Amino acid sequence: MSHTLVVFHAHPDDEALLTSGTMAKAAAAGHRVVLVVATDGDLGLAASSYRSDGRQLGGVRMRELQESARALGVARTVHLGYADSGSGPLLYDDPPGATRFARADVEEAAGRLADILREEHADVLLTYDAAGGYGHRDHVQVHHVGARAAEMAHTARVLQATVPRDLLVLGIRLVSRLHRFPADFDIASYERAYSPRSAITHRIRVHRQIAAKRASMRAHASQATADDGDRTLGLFLRVPRPLYDLVFGWEWYVDPARRGGLGQVSHDIFEGLPR
Repeated sequence: MSHTLVVFHAHPDDEALLTSGTMAKAAAAGHRVVLVVATDGDLGLAASSYRSDGRQLGGVRMRELQESARALGVARTVHLGYADSGSGPLLYDDPPGATRFARADVEEAAGRLADILREEHADVLLTYDAAGGYGHRDHVQVHHVGARAAEMAHTARVLQATVPRDLLVLGIRLVSRLHRFPADFDIASYERAYSPRSAITHRIRVHRQIAAKRASMRAHASQATADDGDRTLGLFLRVPRPLYDLVFGWEWYVDPARRGGLGQVSHDIFEGLPR
């Protein structure tokens, strides 16, 4: 029996880094995969060429999202309609006709997502851990909104996409030996990000989905470069395949309904659900 997986992210390209392998694996197994983004990512960093002809970056990124979704086998994509909150210290005023996601009312936003969960009869919802991964304000909001929406819709399982921070830092250090990161890249911030290994409840092997995962990353071309050189996504795509497969061949989740630990990690996000 197939299940329905709803994946909730803050911006286009977030799915490529944290959950694309899991999404592709579920789709290949015959499950329905629905990708929901809170914002169009219009305040994301990108090379000036992506704005030079008057295009809105958000429109570019939503088209990139569709390309990523096709590569992963996603059945449906949805934009909740909120505006990107940006990553700098200043939270800009709301644009005309929209609300910055970081200041959106959690109950209202959760209601929008819960409507999708009910419509899709979702069995599993993927969101972010309590830290919002590396702490982006929109990612933290995804955590809160996703948790509340699952309560409203009585979704059977919520899994919080994350990375064991010790493995993340190791991977970054390996990549840094091959390629120089941007000057403002702060590796110390990743030493406090995501989740400790002891919290992990699900570790999903996605080595067979590596081609789909790379295609998902490549789809987000606007997020691979900046005027001063490659961004992190671009650097990851330049990593040689053996090392890339090692670093990106697993995806990790925390189930807040149970405790993790190396002796009790699941390898199937649908394990134990009614069939």
